[in-house]
Amino acid sequence: MKLLLVLPFLALAACSTPTQPSGMLSTYDGLAVKPGAVRASISDRRDEAGLEKVHRVALAPTLVAENTAAWMSALERTTLLREIDAQLCFELSERYEIAAPDGAADARVRAVLSHVRATGRVGSAASAAASFFIPGPIGVRAPGTLGGLGVEAEMVAADGGQLAAITWTRQGMAVGTDNPSLSRIGDALQFAEPFADDAAKVMTAKDRKPIKLAKPDPCAQYGSRMRVEGMAAKFATGLYVPQMSGARAQEASRP
Repeated sequence: MKLLLVLPFLALAACSTPTQPSGMLSTYDGLAVKPGAVRASISDRRDEAGLEKVHRVALAPTLVAENTAAWMSALERTTLLREIDAQLCFELSERYEIAAPDGAADARVRAVLSHVRATGRVGSAASAAASFFIPGPIGVRAPGTLGGLGVEAEMVAADGGQLAAITWTRQGMAVGTDNPSLSRIGDALQFAEPFADDAAKVMTAKDRKPIKLAKPDPCAQYGSRMRVEGMAAKFATGLYVPQMSGARAQEASRP
């Protein structure tokens, strides 16, 4: 029944469009649009032979492109950057040994926040209320509430050569499974995980097998990998709640 109700709104689904390169990656040469990408706009490249030699990586804190986050508060900015860091660590630690940021490594990964669009808070509350009365996996959101995220990332070998790169942009959808939020960075925070998943895939040799997670967890500083509190909040309120999702600002100041 809910699907029948939302079908007339499918034309309102937000499309993801590429953003201008930030210029902060070492090179953009060879980037090609990824075919088949549905929700996100993705361009990437990979050096398969070079990636096969990588076993240990170091992760640099995510940077911000000029004029990208001017509307965000210091807390919002730090929370979003930390969530991108966390999700990259979670995904890459399933594929590589994680070194300290300044430790010895076969390659280094760096990301750049290149685009953020605010989530509309008033409309999100209305969307959550509508979803409560029309339950189901597919939600309907007012177009004015839709946020977005754009991130660039690269893996660079010890000799400075770029092994892989990705530019990634995603906007919230009026019809779908993107959760409304009272946080202005609600959509951007939710999209950090799918970005990191796509980035880690392009930074991994095709024949590499998943590895056993190291102990202690190299990503422990970011909290639990399982965000069950956030799932419970969504079930109870229909909203994505960053404070319960595990997304939190870093206690210490970022570099």
